[in-house]
Amino acid sequence: MLETIFSTITQGVYVVTSRDGDIINGMTAAWVAQVSLNPLLVMVSIAPARYSHEIINKSGIFAINVLSRDQIDLGKRFGYKSGRRTDKFAGLTYDTAVTGAPILPDCYAYLDLKLLHTYPAGDHDLFVGEVVAAKILNPQIQPLVFHKGDFF
Repeated sequence: MLETIFSTITQGVYVVTSRDGDIINGMTAAWVAQVSLNPLLVMVSIAPARYSHEIINKSGIFAINVLSRDQIDLGKRFGYKSGRRTDKFAGLTYDTAVTGAPILPDCYAYLDLKLLHTYPAGDHDLFVGEVVAAKILNPQIQPLVFHKGDFF
């Protein structure tokens, strides 16, 4: 029943990236939401065991890259292996905006965020960040909507 209920909630697919000095990492996430309009706040839910959790905690910055409908493979690339053992950015180009967190240039859009708060929430932590830069990079394409069968 739990799986059936959660499958009714529509969510996008994102690559959350961060940087701590020379270390960069990214992870696929679906649990992203707007929190406030003024200031513009967005949250992402990340399990403490994730390498990205550690990097965001240390650096205080992250970016949310909104994947496009044709980027399922990119979502898989950032979702199936840990950045502790794999360079997920190998062979990829990326840009940066205000914070220095990696921005994937072929995505639909990005939000660049400065971490404001971290809240424990069950088996995850909620990172709430203030948007310091954002842009729709490819308005002619559609964002990717999560369907379990695309990833599992």
